[in-house]
Amino acid sequence: MSDQLKIKISIADRVYPMTIQSHQEEGLRKAAKKIEAMIKQFEQSYAVRDKQDVLAMCALQFAGQTEQKSLDNNSEVELAEDKLRSLNELLQKHLTT
Repeated sequence: MSDQLKIKISIADRVYPMTIQSHQEEGLRKAAKKIEAMIKQFEQSYAVRDKQDVLAMCALQFAGQTEQKSLDNNSEVELAEDKLRSLNELLQKHLTT
């Protein structure tokens, strides 16, 4: 039995039919809800005439969040690596003395 689903996602007053894996459905529906909420927020906050502009602003917002998380994660990894190096040096000093 195939675990593919045919669903319809509505974004910015348009319906997008999709064929997806069943495990993707929840994530896609949540993403669509977030996009709709962001569209509503942008439309209320700014004098936007075109849905394309709102969608571009949403795309930029999501891409910016993704990039920032990536940068933050890289910084955290570098910090953890530095701490591990320091601990390793301490252990090496202790073991050789």
